Amino acid sequence: MDDGEFPALHRDLLLLPDPERLEPVARATHKPRVLLLYGSLRERSYSRFATEEAARLLDLMGAETRIYDPRDLPVANSVPVDHPKVQELRAFSLWSEAQVWCSPEVHGAVTGVMKNQIDWIPLAEGAVRPTQGRVLAVMQVSGGSQSFNAVNTLRLLGRWMRMVVIPNQSSVARAYEQFDEAGRMLPSAYYDRVVDVMEELLRFTLLLRDRSAYLVDRYSERKNAVARSIGTL
Repeated sequence: MDDGEFPALHRDLLLLPDPERLEPVARATHKPRVLLLYGSLRERSYSRFATEEAARLLDLMGAETRIYDPRDLPVANSVPVDHPKVQELRAFSLWSEAQVWCSPEVHGAVTGVMKNQIDWIPLAEGAVRPTQGRVLAVMQVSGGSQSFNAVNTLRLLGRWMRMVVIPNQSSVARAYEQFDEAGRMLPSAYYDRVVDVMEELLRFTLLLRDRSAYLVDRYSERKNAVARSIGTL
C-alpha cells in the first residue's frame, strides 16, 4: 500500500492486530480485585445495601473486594490531593482490576456523592492511568418505578474514564421494599439481576485483566511518547 494514501499517519507506529498478543504469557493467580463505590450518605442507604450485597456475592465467587466509604470525602478540588480520603480512594482504584458503581437516582440523575468520588479519580497521574482498562459494572436504586437514568450516566462516565463497561446492569426499583431491616436484599427478580451482573463482572475481569495492557495500547499515545522522547512535544 502506498504510504502517500495516508499522509497524516505514522506507519511505523501503527500496530496491526496480533492474535498472539491476546494470549497472556502468564496468568495472574491472585483473586480478582474489585472496588465498590456507592452514592449515598444516608444511615439507611439502599445504594450501600445493594453494594454490600454485591460484595458478598463477589466474595462468594472468589473475588477480593473493598468498599470505599464516601463519608468525609471533600468536594472535588476543594482540598489538596494529599488529603487522606482522596489518597485512600485513589489507592483503591489503582489496586482494583474491576469496579462496581452503584448510585441512587435523584432528580433523574446520579447523586453528587457518586459523582464526587468519580471526579476525584484522575484520568492520568503521571504515566499511570488509575481506571484505564479496568472492568466496570453499574447499578442503581430508585425510590419509585424502575428507571435507567443513573446507570446510563454511570456508563457514560465509565467510558470517559476508559473503562470496559460490561453489557449487563442492575436497576432496583422501589428500593425501600427490597431490603429487610438488617439491610439484606430480599428474594426477587431484582436480586437475581444483581447476581447476574456480578457473575458477568467476574468473567469479564478474568478475561481481560491479563490482556488489558495490549487492549488499551493506543496509536496516539505511542506517537506522543516518541515526540516526548525526542523533545518535539
